Amino acid sequence: MSVRYVSLERVHRLKALRRSSAADASAPGLEGSWLNDAHDLPFRPKTIPYDPARLSEALGATAKTNQYGDYLSVRCWCAQPPEYSPDLRALRLLIPEAPDEIANAEQWLFLDTETTGLAGGSGTYAFLVGIAWWEGGGLEIEQFFLREQSEERALLFALRKRIAERPILVTFNGKSFDWPLLETRYRMSRKVFAPTPKAHLDFLHPARNLWRLRLGSVRLSELERHVLGWDRGADLLSGLIPQIYFDYLRGGPPERLVPVLNHNQMDLRGLASLSSRILSLLSDAENLGQDGLELFGVSRICEKRGEHTRARSLYEKSIASILPTETDRVARRSLARLAKREGDFDLACELWRDSVGNSRHGYEAYEQLAIYYEHKARDSEQAQQIVREAINELCRALQVGDITPGAYREFKARFDHRMERLERKGKRPLLDGLAIQTQA
Repeated sequence: MSVRYVSLERVHRLKALRRSSAADASAPGLEGSWLNDAHDLPFRPKTIPYDPARLSEALGATAKTNQYGDYLSVRCWCAQPPEYSPDLRALRLLIPEAPDEIANAEQWLFLDTETTGLAGGSGTYAFLVGIAWWEGGGLEIEQFFLREQSEERALLFALRKRIAERPILVTFNGKSFDWPLLETRYRMSRKVFAPTPKAHLDFLHPARNLWRLRLGSVRLSELERHVLGWDRGADLLSGLIPQIYFDYLRGGPPERLVPVLNHNQMDLRGLASLSSRILSLLSDAENLGQDGLELFGVSRICEKRGEHTRARSLYEKSIASILPTETDRVARRSLARLAKREGDFDLACELWRDSVGNSRHGYEAYEQLAIYYEHKARDSEQAQQIVREAINELCRALQVGDITPGAYREFKARFDHRMERLERKGKRPLLDGLAIQTQA
């Protein structure tokens, strides 16, 4: 695809957002606007029929008005997932400096957007903004739909009011995409100022810690299926959503938008349920975590936040379960690090001995054992023996092609340097003895 074609297509997509309020004389009772179709060359004007009543009926929407104009709102209530009362201790693992109000679920506002593109930037619009909050024991969902660009300020103002009512923002990848895009839209509006949430909980990163090793993908739909036990059934691929919206702007039937709103509603329901599952694990993984990889994930989060005692306990539980080989090595390495920090060198040395071998973690285990015998046990001969074993393992791995030349040189240089220092230490007592005899 040429650069010129990409530029033209982007221009026409942006133009598709700009409807005229003038009526189409050839279609009485319908509003219309003029749009150049990228596939009609040379460009010629094309009238887009627009029937507000049909759109509202198709979406089950209500037209609303505020000081910036009209916007479209869709409301529904779901009994599932049920309302959840989060534990402040678990929340502190995600946002250590968050205010105490973060534990008040009534102030939470779940947010998810559908946009005209995935690249972000000033040319990307959020044409559907879905929000949800706990109410009546279940989840109340409201969706703001952008019928045309002129309604964006009204939509943004309505969202601003909702965030003022519930200022704890809850998203899935919203810190990186949804919220920065909306902040850009607020700036571009030049009229409506962006609200400032009291806190922003994003559950993408804890989900990665807990389930990426088991699932590979941590897309929300995959987490629903494999973690929550939900099956969405027929659902849109996210990549198709922008084109469905552009087709609507070009005069396509509004009924095709219904699956887009359903997709957004399912994302909000999945986010609410996933947040409950993650916070339950962070609060009580010792009793709820039956999966070794989940325990390992909670351990990593606890260690990162300085809860070393709890992290050590959970690492031990995860190692006692069945972990994949590489994950088991990482868990043992982390547990050994915490044991060393707490002065439990018996456990640390046991873990290091179990980990030695031809791998990055294995060579680091050799190194940690050598450091222990040199500096703590004061046994220079044992430290030298361990370094020799490490060098022999490196040479064997290089000969059979089990290690890259770059990694070999890196570790070989570190072990050679340590051996030289240990040999100098070993010679020092002999030289000191000779000096004493000479003086006598």
